[in-house]
Amino acid sequence: MRLFSLFAPTTNAAAHTDPACSEQRKLVPWLSCTANALHDGYTDMIDALLPTWQTAFGLGYGAIALLRGIYAGTTATLQVPAGSLAPALGTRATLATGTLLAALGYALAGMWGTLLGLCVALAVSGCGSCSQHSLASGAVSRAYGRNSRAPLIVYNFAGDLGKSALPATVWLLITFISWRHALWAVSSIGILVALVIALCLPSVRENEPTTEGTANEVTTGRRTGFSLLFAIGVVDTAVRMGLLTFLPFLLRSKGISPQMLSTALAPVFIGGAAGKFACGWLAARVGVTRTVLTTEGSTALLILAAIGLLLAPAMILLPMLGVMLNGTPSVLYGTVPELAPLRCTERAFALFYSGTIASGALAPDAYGLLGDRIGVHGATMATAATALAGFPLALALRRHLTTT
Repeated sequence: MRLFSLFAPTTNAAAHTDPACSEQRKLVPWLSCTANALHDGYTDMIDALLPTWQTAFGLGYGAIALLRGIYAGTTATLQVPAGSLAPALGTRATLATGTLLAALGYALAGMWGTLLGLCVALAVSGCGSCSQHSLASGAVSRAYGRNSRAPLIVYNFAGDLGKSALPATVWLLITFISWRHALWAVSSIGILVALVIALCLPSVRENEPTTEGTANEVTTGRRTGFSLLFAIGVVDTAVRMGLLTFLPFLLRSKGISPQMLSTALAPVFIGGAAGKFACGWLAARVGVTRTVLTTEGSTALLILAAIGLLLAPAMILLPMLGVMLNGTPSVLYGTVPELAPLRCTERAFALFYSGTIASGALAPDAYGLLGDRIGVHGATMATAATALAGFPLALALRRHLTTT
């Protein structure tokens, strides 16, 4: 309990005068982190199951890509509609229903024995997962108001824990039982989480007092700032996913052994987990703009260094590269509530996540086509150049932030 007690809500006066309200609000980050860990784990669980499904259904690589694309596509496409449902149905009902759908999708995948059934099941699960990021992030930001940056960092880190835990759990289960029974087991976890959210997630209203005379001006300024933040997020995601696509091939060109190559990205991911905390802390102290300029500039320099150095020093740089790659998203997510249009926090998160997910899906293809033309080194250098494109966007964003 110590972790979130450091981030006590302070923006709503009622939270201080009503102990019951304060106690209820303490549930928001815990339940939001649980939802994020579950849904992100469900997303990455597909990668762990693809080899099993390839053997079970005799799939080619095109069909494998289709399975992954169905889940990611439905999740990305329905982010905004899910965020728009929250004001009508309520965050608790929408998030609980989405979590239940995500779990039932995997239960159906374990029940149906055909490729078509598996595709439908993944679409159902993807439809459920579309609600989580926007609604859980919005709930955390409303509960903590102007102090939401640190809790949102913890929330995003919880997703990394889920990405590690659930795929590993599935792999462990399918060594003892069939993959269908393994999916039923992990879907039962999601059903339980959905039930807890439905029963326990408190309702927290947004508290943004704004005078009528300045409301339009504030909203217009926020929309402009949010558009710039959105653009930075799209660019940053493209850099990260493009680099991760080419990094194994870059290391192989330097002579890395096949045994080391299978674990070569681990230092990047470890550094990335640390980067979420480190860069979020840095943004709170030196400002968002300075932190983004630091992370994007350092990313570009580290990419170029990794291209030019020999294998051993390049491997030493990978953890720091991971810190910078994952540091920028942590800063951006924490800034969404500040720039979201008034009382549209969930919709703002939905738009932001839709853009970054779409960028992450399309960037590898775009860089891959470029790599076919100019080679691995040239395409990797292009990711460094893309990182520098965030500089003018960050400088333009500066005047829209209360803490630059």
